[in-house]
Amino acid sequence: MSAPLADKIRPASLEDVVGQEHILAPGRPLRRIIESGRVPNMIFYGPSGVGKTTVARIIAENCGMSLHKLNGTNSSLSDIRDVVSQIGSFGSENGILLYLDEIQYLNKKQQQSLLEYIENGDITLIASTTENPYFAVYNAVISRSTVFEFKPVPAEQLIPAVRRAFRIIGEESGTEIVASDEVVRTIAYSCGGDVRKAMNTAELCALCGEQKDGKNVLTESSLEILAQRSNMRYDRDGDQHYDLLSAFHKSIRGSDENAAIHYAARIMEAGDIISLCRRLLCIACEDIGLAYPQAIPIVKACVDSAVQLGLPEARLPIADAIILLATAPKSNSAYKAMAAAIEDLKTSDALDFPRHLQNVHYDGAGAKVVGQHYLYPHDYPNHWVRQQYLPDALAGHVYYEFGENKQEQAALQYRRKITGESK
Repeated sequence: MSAPLADKIRPASLEDVVGQEHILAPGRPLRRIIESGRVPNMIFYGPSGVGKTTVARIIAENCGMSLHKLNGTNSSLSDIRDVVSQIGSFGSENGILLYLDEIQYLNKKQQQSLLEYIENGDITLIASTTENPYFAVYNAVISRSTVFEFKPVPAEQLIPAVRRAFRIIGEESGTEIVASDEVVRTIAYSCGGDVRKAMNTAELCALCGEQKDGKNVLTESSLEILAQRSNMRYDRDGDQHYDLLSAFHKSIRGSDENAAIHYAARIMEAGDIISLCRRLLCIACEDIGLAYPQAIPIVKACVDSAVQLGLPEARLPIADAIILLATAPKSNSAYKAMAAAIEDLKTSDALDFPRHLQNVHYDGAGAKVVGQHYLYPHDYPNHWVRQQYLPDALAGHVYYEFGENKQEQAALQYRRKITGESK
């Protein structure tokens, strides 16, 4: 059985890898690590078909280590034990490199079984995952590894790879492949940054070509059937997945409902409503926030409706949510308050709670202060009483600044009324 084209032309060196310049270009982090010859535990994170497995193979072939490959979809604990049993054997004198594809499918116990060996260096782990490793991979494995993100390959960088694919197909078949620039570009732009998909599409197109004058001529009509329409719409102008979502988000933040609808339409044409729904929920909290708090439950209702309806009907509640958010007043005051508090945590030692806020029931014989002395706000006028809530080291610190919008200014006036403060 003939191997797929994507496997036949898999790059054998870093120079032949398509895309990933942010980590593989000369001087970039992963490139330096590979060239150093000292391979650490690593996790490659990104969508399918962007070079994770290829780069792992190149590393393995150039490090002189004994390579073992497992796939999380069908590997068991006994498979991992088989790899561990090779430690110290003659064939692994230069160390063992375990390439574990789709690590997110291993359960916690399976992942934990590797910890001792990757920590002491008996096994070097290169794992790959298409899911966010900070959610899909056991924390102890993450803490012992360096995470590198692989991104979809820009369509313009796929064009030379598609041309190379047609040249190799022609050489193998003994028949020249004739593919117009438009055919090549359409394949490159129709695969959403997935190199493997582009190669497979090129191979299918060659099989469906028309024989003319001893040549295999590829037509655009055949390509329209083979190329996935959703991906072609999604990345037709060369935008990457996250860039497109970013443009969508920033359009709503900038109160441009027309641009937001445009970008949303492109994303939905790819059949991707989940990314849109997640981003809409984020926008409602981050950019509209307290200027119009009701936007949050309204958008949640729209998102729930979209998921239940599915496409094409999902377009309706999504459009409602987009226009509501784009035309609503904006405030990021809550976002800024949380960001400031988190920043403080990075520079502060572990801070104790004020005594009157602690869940204290017994003071102990040596307590310097007896009694909790908590003031119950509901016992006071306007249900408020002056009392310190922040830790002593942060007393009086302000994270939240009331926004200039009507909603937050009304809350500010209420605050001033119950506290008796003018500012």
